This record gives sequence, structure tokens and C-alpha cells, in this order.
Amino acid sequence: MTNNRYSKGKVAVITGSSSGIGFETSLLLSRMGFYTYATMRNLNKSQKINDVAEKENLSLKVLKLDVTDDNSVKNAFRQIKEESSRIDVLVNNAGYGIVGAVEDLSLEEFKSQFETNFFGVIRVTKEVIPLMRNQGYGSIINVSSVGGKIGIPLNSTYISSKFALEGLSESMRYELKQFGVDVILIEPGVVKTSFFENVKVVLNTNNTTNTNKKTPVYSELSQKLLESFEPMIKSNSASLPSDVAKVIYQAIESPTRQVRYPVGKDAFSIFNMRQKLSDEEFENWITESIFHKKSFIN
Repeated sequence: MTNNRYSKGKVAVITGSSSGIGFETSLLLSRMGFYTYATMRNLNKSQKINDVAEKENLSLKVLKLDVTDDNSVKNAFRQIKEESSRIDVLVNNAGYGIVGAVEDLSLEEFKSQFETNFFGVIRVTKEVIPLMRNQGYGSIINVSSVGGKIGIPLNSTYISSKFALEGLSESMRYELKQFGVDVILIEPGVVKTSFFENVKVVLNTNNTTNTNKKTPVYSELSQKLLESFEPMIKSNSASLPSDVAKVIYQAIESPTRQVRYPVGKDAFSIFNMRQKLSDEEFENWITESIFHKKSFIN
């Protein structure tokens, strides 16, 4: 797919572009003049984004990239560097969530979660840093979560991987700032993606297809967690993937960049309460919100 903006425009690489936030971000950046590499692990899921790109004549190319595979990452970036010789923006978006009690989850499940959500970011970012450093500019956008700043029950794997991502991003900022490379965190609250549909399957203790034996004592907590989040997903309080994409673009283009960009009413409300309350008070507030179905949004 050709477009006269290719030779003049900036180049963006987005991971996890087959759906959700990555899908919307790839399309938005392409529409705004970036030559965009929309990367994904499974190219069988590329038809939708290719159709939109072709219909709108966008400068967008789909590329296979599995963030958990060294060779896949190196091959993808070898091609990008050969074709474009520059990368202005990297959006580390690929990720997923494993949900369950620590007692129920295997060490392998924890490792798998970190392999994608944390080590995957490192694997991809290390391919980009030398190029951006030599360019003297670049933006690395790490899609974190409200869960990168606070804990909630039955989300220990996902949240610990996002806490690690927050620390990694803060540390990299010191290292890369001197070279004109910025590291920015995006922290969405609840987003209307397939994430919570997958969560339902994991938490359903009556699910016969789940081969992992779940401890029954957590079934009530699982049910209450689902009941507290389902109304948010169905209401206007949850963000759309396109809302997150707009904030990512805002972060890239802003002349006065922030370190962190919360996304969604619930994210702003939770961060506000976290700042105001003591640890004990905040824990009680989260417990009340989940067990007594009180809104996270004040």
C-alpha cells in the first residue's frame, strides 16, 4: 500500500494491533500521517485492519511480531529498519490478563503473564532504543493500566506485571532522556474490549472446560468481582479502545508531555482516591466498591 506521506511522514510501530487498543491506535496514527506498522502475533486476525486501511488508503502495513519470541521480534524490526530506516514512535500495547487467586494460579501462569506483559516490552524496546538514540529523538509509549498503580483481588498476575512495567518505564526515562527519547505511560481504567469476556471464563468455577482446579473458597469473591465490573463495562463510564488511542496520540503530539496519562472517568476517580486516602482507607474503599457494588466513580 503506497501513499505519498510515506517518504515524508513519521514512522510508528504498534504491538498487539489485531484488536482493541492496538487496532484503534494503529488506524488513528495512520490517519494522522504516520506510516504505521500494525504488528500482531497471529496474521489470521489481520483481515479487519487491512480492509479498513485499504478502504481509507492508509499508510499502514501489517507485520507479524510475537513479543514473546526473540526471532519474531528481531525479524520484524530488521524489516522495519530496512524499509523505513527510522522509528519515531513505539507503542508497546500487546498484553493480556490471567485472572484468579494466587493460591489457584501456577508459577507457569505467572511466568506466562510476565513473558508477554513485561519481558515482551523489554524485548521489543531493546530493538528500538539504539535507533532512537542515534536519531536523537523518539517516543516509547507503554500501555499500562490503573492496575499498574493499585491492586484489586484476583488480578495479582496482571497487576504485578503492570507494576513492573511502571517501574521499568520510570527507570528508562532517566536513561533515555539525554538522547531525546521520551518514555510515556498510558493508564486506562476499564476499557470495553474482549478482556472481560475472557475473565468471565477464567472466574467461572462451574466451567467444565477449565482444566485448572479452582479453590471453591474464592468463588464468592469471583462472582462479586464480575458483578462489580459488568455494569461499568455496559455503561458509559467505561472507555472505548478509540478513547485510549486518542490519548496516545495526544501524548505523542503534546509539546508539554506528562509522564503518565490516565484514561477514563474511573481511572481519574481511583487515582484521586488513592492520593487522598491512607492505605487502610483506600483498601476499605476498594472492598466497599467490589463487595457492596458501590461505584468507583465519585
